[in-house]
Amino acid sequence: MTSSQPLYQLTLAGENAVMVYFEQKMAPDIAGLVQQAATLIREALGPHLLELLPSYASVMVVFNPFSCDHFTVKHLLRQALSNLSANKQQSGRRIELPVYYSEQSGPDLALIARTKQLTIDEVIKLHQQQIYRVYAIGFAPGFAYLGEVAEQLAMPRLKTPRAKVPRGAVAIADRQTAVYPAVSPGGWNLIGLCPTPMFQPHKQPAMPVAVGDEVQFVAISKTEFLALGGEIGGEL
Repeated sequence: MTSSQPLYQLTLAGENAVMVYFEQKMAPDIAGLVQQAATLIREALGPHLLELLPSYASVMVVFNPFSCDHFTVKHLLRQALSNLSANKQQSGRRIELPVYYSEQSGPDLALIARTKQLTIDEVIKLHQQQIYRVYAIGFAPGFAYLGEVAEQLAMPRLKTPRAKVPRGAVAIADRQTAVYPAVSPGGWNLIGLCPTPMFQPHKQPAMPVAVGDEVQFVAISKTEFLALGGEIGGEL
């Protein structure tokens, strides 16, 4: 690896897994390297690869222990990652997700507005203006971590998490935003509801977004939300 190439570290992560670590920060350039590395690794490992898990600044490589070992995999990874280039950034898809923003569908909208000395309409406008990158998939299948929200909207997690957050809830925590793919406990600030299913295991692909994609939220009315299959009910 020459000095002109992006820096990374390889670390064992189990009997048949290796972690590729880049600089540990949430930033578009690092996310671009993760996406680029994932493509190179898939091509290099081919049938040896069981699973690839890209995240904010790392890629977990799970390989078939019956066809290769750590030594072979690390050698293949170094060969593949020698082709990394900080100047060659891959671009993902641009996905629009509709959101019904309201105090009915987003019970923390008023809290954010008060805390940030904004109107509710200004909170909604700021959330829509940003183009968000899908940095990681985690917490639950289909839960995409998107960043970064405008600094004016950054909010800490709730001190007491809700026992039940509805499917499709659009939320903010710190400088991140996300859509809850299923009913679950959660401590993020809820600002609206999205009718688009975020995880459908019987479909291919199972998610409408992938790591490296870009997401923009688009406001819709309650009538449009219901027409798109959205549901209002349960605990908020």
